[in-house]
Amino acid sequence: MADSREKLTRTTVGLHWIIAFGMIAMLAVGLYIEDLERGPERSFLIGLHKSFGVLILVLAMGRILWRWRNGFPINLSAMPPWQDLAARTTHWLLLIGTVLMPITGAMMSIGSGYGIAVFGLELVPRSTVKYETMAGVGRTAHWIAGYALIAAILLHIAGAAKHHVVDKDGTLRRMLGARV
Repeated sequence: MADSREKLTRTTVGLHWIIAFGMIAMLAVGLYIEDLERGPERSFLIGLHKSFGVLILVLAMGRILWRWRNGFPINLSAMPPWQDLAARTTHWLLLIGTVLMPITGAMMSIGSGYGIAVFGLELVPRSTVKYETMAGVGRTAHWIAGYALIAAILLHIAGAAKHHVVDKDGTLRRMLGARV
């Protein structure tokens, strides 16, 4: 089954909301971790952050494949060209961000010798060898991408609110799984 103008599939709606809430939670936890001093709480949260980051990466790759196969949802109302460009750009930033954040986080972790474990299952083992350049590039890119993703999420929410309140075109209802 494919998305239609009137109704989005459960796959589209489900992937959107799972990844949306997951990424928002990950960004919030990441900002919280940033201010924590080294210690057991920070280590525990970083472990969870990495685990959920890997899960989100898998879901994001599935969502990108789904988008590639299914295309982007059809706009329900006409928009000026600048709004259409802003919407398309924001959607691409969100898709790229959901992949870039876990990848840059992995670069940071692996480059620092920490490895990556998913809920205790070691995917990339710890190492005494450190790749400082990889860790540094990963850290910087993770920080920049994180704040860019926050901006894109806020812009996306503003666009959804505009569709719902101003245009009253059913875009938000459709994204909640309803037929328009």
